[in-house]
Amino acid sequence: MQPVELVCDESGYEGEKLIGTTTDVFAHAGVHLSAAVAAGCLAELRRRIRSPATQYKANHLQREKHRSALVWFLGPSSPLFRAAHVYLIDKAYFLIGTLAEVLLGPPGGTGTGWWQSGPDGGRAREVSDELYRRHAADGPEPAFLVAANNLMRGKDRRDLAGPVDAFFDVAGGSDGFRRDSAEALRVRLQADPSLSVLDPLIPALLRAVARWGDGGRPVTIVHDRQTMLPAERVARLQRALRHAGLVLTRVELAAAESEPRVQLADILAGTVRQIAQDELHGRGDAELLALARPYVDPLSIWGDRRSWATITGTARS
Repeated sequence: MQPVELVCDESGYEGEKLIGTTTDVFAHAGVHLSAAVAAGCLAELRRRIRSPATQYKANHLQREKHRSALVWFLGPSSPLFRAAHVYLIDKAYFLIGTLAEVLLGPPGGTGTGWWQSGPDGGRAREVSDELYRRHAADGPEPAFLVAANNLMRGKDRRDLAGPVDAFFDVAGGSDGFRRDSAEALRVRLQADPSLSVLDPLIPALLRAVARWGDGGRPVTIVHDRQTMLPAERVARLQRALRHAGLVLTRVELAAAESEPRVQLADILAGTVRQIAQDELHGRGDAELLALARPYVDPLSIWGDRRSWATITGTARS
């Protein structure tokens, strides 16, 4: 079978730093269009917006004076309609679910599977729902989430004990988190520079291949230039996908300024991320939510039930 060529970009990405960032939502868009169709779509946006900017971004469409262009861009007459998807990650929920998977089991858990098990699967998801309700609304940088983020980040891999001590000082022992599992994770992060349990690009790329490579069809990903996709991390992704019967042939990096499909993926990720994040914070726009809904991946990682029901038109069980 000929590989599906999927062109991707993200919005709201700050690597493994999930708490205390400028965005609460990560979005990863995949676009399956020819370069010629993508160039035509960008030309139409330029005709409608008439900005002298050399490269359009999501914020051009998000201005109220360009709302009609955004409505067209997401609407059924757009070339993107039914030819693109957006995978959303509620950063706090992703962090908490990974924490539950890594620290509730014996040493060796890597936090790379709880979000694939479906909305009802696994003890980690059950615990993460409860922890999310307790901690995600504590403010922009609740101490528990900051400590959990620092524990599982690979930023200071040489510091084995500090992040563990800091986390358990905040968390205590009421949730059954295992200190030996936390210590084992820090050892693994130190030993393997390519290991990441918190990078949202990992579940996003896994899901992109699963969605577009259904039935075993190979997928080639063309991605905006990204330092977090070195060869060893791509190889790890390929092995995980092969284990699931899926094929990622390769990941190519492309410059947005010379690849119109990357520009479209960037704009789509940014606009849908902002629409979803506004709804997460209770200030959603009904018209834009309805337009974004066909693009949102139903297997996105999302903890807030109220906003998820509105974003997708369905309830998360």
